[in-house]
Amino acid sequence: MIVQACINGARNADFHPHLPLDADAMARDGAACVAAGAAELHVHARGLDGRESLAPEAMDRTMLALRRACPGTLIGVSTGAWIENDDERTLAAIDGWSELPDYASVNLSEKAAPEVMQRLRQRGIGIEAGLASVADAERLVRLDHGCKVLRILIEISEQALNAAWEVSDGIAAALDRAGMRHAILLHGENATVWPFVHGAAERNWSTRVGLEDGKELPDGTVAFGNAALVAAAVAIFRERR
Repeated sequence: MIVQACINGARNADFHPHLPLDADAMARDGAACVAAGAAELHVHARGLDGRESLAPEAMDRTMLALRRACPGTLIGVSTGAWIENDDERTLAAIDGWSELPDYASVNLSEKAAPEVMQRLRQRGIGIEAGLASVADAERLVRLDHGCKVLRILIEISEQALNAAWEVSDGIAAALDRAGMRHAILLHGENATVWPFVHGAAERNWSTRVGLEDGKELPDGTVAFGNAALVAAAVAIFRERR
């Protein structure tokens, strides 16, 4: 069971005044999150124009800054298809990375997920398999045969809590039927962030929090930044132990 910090995602600068959008800001913010109890970091690298990028120059600059600021901390990145908006560019970017992340998230809902997963494996990068639906889980079972991913992300976008739990439980059931016993990280988005943090703690699963997923603390107030969100999630996990 860990708390992962997802520090920026696809959010725009106007989402929060302390959203880290360049390599140095990510490094400072990542170090603060680790100090607050985050076991790992999940980041979306940005180009010099502030836009998400998988290009080697953006990724390498970001990874170097994070490695210096957070030695020994596992760092993951996104491979979301929207970032490069072209599957061949995504694959070429992965080939060009010099400073490798420890793992990368792959959304099983995306057409090129199998090719992206294979490319990551070839480079020795771990895979977080992102599942947002039962169909995603069933696709992973067909593709992966239960043995080739580091972790499974059950990541739910539904905002009505009952519907969100229905999808999450359906994914977990599909994995269980297939005999997949990977580590699971459960996280929600906006309205479901904190219910899913509590749910993950109850199930002995990992979770993540950060400005990628939402900016409010459990009491509904806006957090000062990522480290405050991490500290709140870590406190919930400690209470469950």
